[in-house]
Amino acid sequence: MIITVTLNPSLDRTVEVDHLVRGEVLRARGTHLHPGGKGVNVTRALLANGVPSRAVLPIAGSDGQQLVELLAAERVDAVIVPVSGRTRSNITIAEGDGTVTKINEPGAALTAEELELVVARALADSHPGGWVVLCGSLPPGVPADQYAQMTRRLADAGVRVAVDTSGPALAYAVTAEPDLIKPNAEELAAAVGRPLSSRADVVAAARQLRDAGARRVLVSLGSAGALLVDDDGVAVGESIALTPRSSVGAGDAFLAGFLAAERSAGHGRAALATALAWGAAAVQLPGSQMPGPADIDPGAAHVLPAEDLDARLDEPLVGTG
Repeated sequence: MIITVTLNPSLDRTVEVDHLVRGEVLRARGTHLHPGGKGVNVTRALLANGVPSRAVLPIAGSDGQQLVELLAAERVDAVIVPVSGRTRSNITIAEGDGTVTKINEPGAALTAEELELVVARALADSHPGGWVVLCGSLPPGVPADQYAQMTRRLADAGVRVAVDTSGPALAYAVTAEPDLIKPNAEELAAAVGRPLSSRADVVAAARQLRDAGARRVLVSLGSAGALLVDDDGVAVGESIALTPRSSVGAGDAFLAGFLAAERSAGHGRAALATALAWGAAAVQLPGSQMPGPADIDPGAAHVLPAEDLDARLDEPLVGTG
């Protein structure tokens, strides 16, 4: 079973409009409400495809209770840790051309005692050799090295750790030597402190984070595909060009696909193609709905042959994220 930990979960409301115009009264074409938070989405995607997963998350207030009800409606295996404060709500505005505008609340602060309860549950539900995925932003007041601390504790218990976060939390987490990190291009650029204009730049940045401690670096590049840097070298994957309906949660579906494929196939390059197929399916769905088997086309993605790799690394990045 793959365990996910989401310290800053949310209610995710998506409003679909033809075109966003500031200062105007707009009519929505549709609205969607889903349970949110990166780890929650990873678990939702895994469960939708028959892969055992359990989400561990703190819950507070009436919005938190609504989140619990949404998880129950989707039959999501969730461990709820009651905390004080209020679970956040996030708003996404999705335009007809695929442009997405997000407004994310900061979330409720967690005390040291509440954090320990979450960590203890993750440790209790994990097992040696299994995966725990630490996902998303940190709530206000939580130390920036929280994921690093958790990674070390889980590693000491023989658990493999994947981290999907950004900013200082990512920088600290890398030093704890996680088995896998999954930044997007923007997050990777922030981590190394320089712009990334080509796949070659992404490879160099990923290798820098490997030198700093991360064992493998899986980078989502939006319409430019994805890239994996590990002990076997570099793999680049691409997916078919799509006009997205909503990109919310696509990176989470991408990570879920990678972990699911590794669980069954055990090979990073095959897993990269599966991850891209899951991510491509997610952008075709409304809100943060996660794709199931009927939504996923395995032929929608492929990994570039080794002989083509050098010629493609210098291509400029377009539409990354």
